[in-house]
Amino acid sequence: MKKEEKKEIAVLIPCYNEAKTIEKVVKDYKKALPDASIYVYDNNSTDGTDQLAKKAGAIIKYEYRQGKGNVIRSMFKDIEADCYLMIDGDDTYPCENAREMCDLILNKQADMVIGDRLSSTYFKENKRPFHNFGNRLVRGLINTLFKSKVRDIMTGYRAFSYEFVKTFPVLSKGFEIETEMTIHALDKNFLLKEIPVEYRDRPDGSESKLSTYSDGFKVLKTIGRLFKEYKPTIFFTLISFFFFIISVIFAVPVFREYFQTGLVPRYPTLIFSGFMLMVSILLFVCGLILEVVVKKHRQLFELVLTHIKKSS
Repeated sequence: MKKEEKKEIAVLIPCYNEAKTIEKVVKDYKKALPDASIYVYDNNSTDGTDQLAKKAGAIIKYEYRQGKGNVIRSMFKDIEADCYLMIDGDDTYPCENAREMCDLILNKQADMVIGDRLSSTYFKENKRPFHNFGNRLVRGLINTLFKSKVRDIMTGYRAFSYEFVKTFPVLSKGFEIETEMTIHALDKNFLLKEIPVEYRDRPDGSESKLSTYSDGFKVLKTIGRLFKEYKPTIFFTLISFFFFIISVIFAVPVFREYFQTGLVPRYPTLIFSGFMLMVSILLFVCGLILEVVVKKHRQLFELVLTHIKKSS
């Protein structure tokens, strides 16, 4: 009888100045997943986070390019495993759900498991009202634009399959990385599962690295960029329609006057209207052309995914 091959789990913890909590986080997840390798990627911490994590039993690696996106890029590129569990080092995600999330990946029931805070205690525990508003706004935008029903877009508690990790092109440098992950999974038809997880606010003395306004703007900018790249027909059609409306608004009085008098006294207005119409048509055609490019890219992605599955 053939012996079943052991599945490897990698716990990924991106860290920047989390000395208050990192030792507890590492110990908690070592207890919850004793068979897992726990990696702490230190992102230029100055408070001894790396030494505390090492003391707790984690494998320490360093990423010197600042930003969570840069850290995750290195993690996904460097580490080989059957299941990847990503958590934050701030002790806001309890470890009780870790085994369930990893089992969903290892049993091929999901490519990405999302730890859903927003259906649980997030709005009660989180004391930053603008963060709560931002989470609702981002969730509403993505679910509308991509016709999905994801409940928590920006959670840092996720589990991934090998196929997802090795085919995810990390482009974001900062906290907008979770939004990029979610949109990539939706666009590439990966199997998503969400499980409610308890969320607790940071303990006293631990400060969030997330800037409400600047990072919030980056997230919204990322949504716009990815909407343009993944849904070009809809994106450019909406802009095309805007220019078409402007063209009509300026053209109607000119044509009304022409049908009444047979004269066109306002040539500049007519020329401007025609120019807006040309811009509208060009944008619409651009959307159609880019849609063909995106479809071709999806076809190539499926071939790459098949190759990765065969070699893994």
